Amino acid sequence: MSDTWTLGGRTFGSRIIVGTGKYASLDQTRAALDASGAEMVTVALRRIDFSQPGPSLLDAIDRERYVLLPNTAGCYTAEDAVRVCRLARELGMDEFVKLEVIGDPKTLFPDNAATVEAARILVKDGFQVLPYCGDDLVTCKRLVDAGCLAVMPLAAPIGSGLGIRNPHNIRLIIENVSAPVIVDAGVGTASDAAVAMELGCAGVLMNTGIASATDPVLMAQAMREAVSAGRKAFLAGRMPRRSYATASSPLEGVIE
Repeated sequence: MSDTWTLGGRTFGSRIIVGTGKYASLDQTRAALDASGAEMVTVALRRIDFSQPGPSLLDAIDRERYVLLPNTAGCYTAEDAVRVCRLARELGMDEFVKLEVIGDPKTLFPDNAATVEAARILVKDGFQVLPYCGDDLVTCKRLVDAGCLAVMPLAAPIGSGLGIRNPHNIRLIIENVSAPVIVDAGVGTASDAAVAMELGCAGVLMNTGIASATDPVLMAQAMREAVSAGRKAFLAGRMPRRSYATASSPLEGVIE
């Protein structure tokens, strides 16, 4: 079954986007990316020390195999986020960017207003923007109106592993915005990824859920399979929920 999706004129077969932070080594990073089946990976530019000798995180990413999605993690103003994206462009990276503007240092919740502001500037500047935002329908609509390729509402606080806290909000966003919805942040295990896909999300972005597992490579494989299973369940259409039991076997023709 062919079930591809498109972002910015590019077609993807995989619906999992993987982050590159928190792994024990570059070798583990490479192995986890491979096991995940991802075709797009994200990297936090502000956390790369380009002055250090030897291979960097960017060397672990095969640019022929993966679409690189530089992100603005660690930015607390729209101006800082725009500056980081422009730095990525100067470094020869793709026009795809993951936009993050943090509003609260404890919860790492996004500053939705600043995110919309930065998105408008970046889209006018020619970037293809995928913004991390709260699970707020109005914000998501504003980001789509600003020209973002997709919206990426959080499932739960970054790195928490709590899974989708507000599935109703995510479903409302899916039903009411004219762009792909990619759940970002809070996915802790395979069942969380499956739930996101069963709701109808176009994809799932995760980092800590894989990198902080006891066996990150095996968890990457589990996440890959969960995303695939959740997507198939969504396409298949689940049975209706009922308040009472119904017999699994038909009653017609039963011999008394």
